[in-house]
Amino acid sequence: MIEIDAAGVVEFTQALVRVPSTNDPARGRSEEPAAMLVAAKMRSWGWEPQISAAAPGRPNVVAVVEGGLPGPTLMFEGHTDVVTEGDLGEWTVDPFGGEIRDGKLWGRGSADMKSGLAATLYATRALQLAGPFPGRVKVCALADEEGMMLGVHHFVDSGLAADVDGAIVAEPEAGEICAVAKGALRLRVDFTGKMAHGAMPQHGRNPIPAAGALIVALGAYQEELQKRFPVHPHLGEVYVTPTVARAGSEEQVNVIPAVASVFVDVRTLPGMSHAEIAGRVSELAAFNGISADVSVLVDRPAVEVPADDPVVAAIAEAHRAVTGEEPVYGGVPGSTDGTVLTHWGGVPSVVYGPGGKWIAHQADEYVEVDEIVRCTRVFAEAARRFLTRDAS
Repeated sequence: MIEIDAAGVVEFTQALVRVPSTNDPARGRSEEPAAMLVAAKMRSWGWEPQISAAAPGRPNVVAVVEGGLPGPTLMFEGHTDVVTEGDLGEWTVDPFGGEIRDGKLWGRGSADMKSGLAATLYATRALQLAGPFPGRVKVCALADEEGMMLGVHHFVDSGLAADVDGAIVAEPEAGEICAVAKGALRLRVDFTGKMAHGAMPQHGRNPIPAAGALIVALGAYQEELQKRFPVHPHLGEVYVTPTVARAGSEEQVNVIPAVASVFVDVRTLPGMSHAEIAGRVSELAAFNGISADVSVLVDRPAVEVPADDPVVAAIAEAHRAVTGEEPVYGGVPGSTDGTVLTHWGGVPSVVYGPGGKWIAHQADEYVEVDEIVRCTRVFAEAARRFLTRDAS
């Protein structure tokens, strides 16, 4: 088994958590300081990180660690941004303190996903110190996973995924191996009617009933889709959820508004057509002469990588070797950077990392210290197995 620096990976996770890398320009925050911390660690090991801006002040950091022998390319991927800490009154610890207590490392991003990012760096360093190996490891700390995924889209659009044979995305999955992820389709439906006085509705066209009719129809459409597409063993059911509805103004309750909007979050399964769903929502939005315009805000199809793909098999074998336990397979209920890598980059990806999948984005976020160390060992062993799989 490859030896890792257990104390080092925990300390570096603490250092990352202590950087408040939310995307919050109003408070002067971005993931840039965390990205620079990653780049500095890479340089301390003699690596040569390449830094490119996915957006102003939002850098991607990528280092390629050569093994010295011909072979494939493995990608380790993590992101440097975290969601806001939210209401500080809900926290019992400093969100950016990186405190270790009761065997847990506490703080925003500890699970999602600074511990996973740290584990990828230290696993690659351990592999490098263990001696020559076939191929190379591309270690990537990308920006904006929590938003529009600008970092991974920039990575793919720049051609940096073209030579990657497999990717391990270190999101928190509580030990599960997740090679499938739900799709995300987010729609905005704008209804346009005609403004009028509330006392004279006959002179206007009220878009609010149209919005209400769509919301009701979406419930029936969800049931229709759930009958057509059975429950997925790792992803569950398809969901069609109206999440935002707005129209009018509290200050002018006596005015029929001219416009109303409904936002819809659709979570899809493999094999579902997002274009078909958007078209169907457009049909459902038709209502008594009120014009409706459907805009696609986010379009991330579901992805499914076979369990026998080399990168998935390498994680499974490494998990078994390190933990002595049979791997458990699961699915990602949302989308990750792996969704973009697989769908747009053509890279087989698997999601596996330290931390519970349900603790992300909550107050008092934490990760078990032992899990950070264990996942680092699994990553190092998975990299070795993936890169040497064709070696004689």
